[in-house]
Amino acid sequence: MLKDSGSKITHNVAQNLRRVRGERKLSLDGASQLTGVSKAMLGQIERGESSPTIATLWKIATGLQCSFSSFLGNTATTHANSQESSQETRDETSALQPQVELIADPNMQVLTLFPFDPLTSFEVFELVLSHHHEQHSTAHQAGVTERIHVISGVLSVMQNGQWETLKAGEQCVLAADKAHAYRDDAGETRFMAIIHYPQ
Repeated sequence: MLKDSGSKITHNVAQNLRRVRGERKLSLDGASQLTGVSKAMLGQIERGESSPTIATLWKIATGLQCSFSSFLGNTATTHANSQESSQETRDETSALQPQVELIADPNMQVLTLFPFDPLTSFEVFELVLSHHHEQHSTAHQAGVTERIHVISGVLSVMQNGQWETLKAGEQCVLAADKAHAYRDDAGETRFMAIIHYPQ
């Protein structure tokens, strides 16, 4: 589950999911079909009764074609609005940056360093995997790439069915519109992920 002080992230995810659904005029059934997350679970998340795992939130973001970080802020801008390039949009995006939060599953933590910026189509995270955890991710929307830089530990990255091992200071680029995975091979591994969405 996403862990946060005072359930702030749970509240923000609920608000943003409801907002995105409203903007797309999607029923819970429609959102479920797009995301692969059950109607019941989506309803619980919207009501703040359930906090999704990081993997589930990624599925929701991918299915609704939104950035991951767009669900975490109070007034986050979705990827659907990424074509907006006004100064007002830049100001709103910049205002989100001090509000970043740490979210965590038992063996995985994600810190938003820079929320999604519609002017650059990037978002930046610092992730920590522990206890040799292996995290699998379904394909993101077409054209999404991830640039991975290992800060400490040993990270194995899987793409195209092949594993590649990266040590501290090493990096790679993932085609994130295909299934991919990460594995901690050091007991604890910290790395940066820079995610770019196509415009």
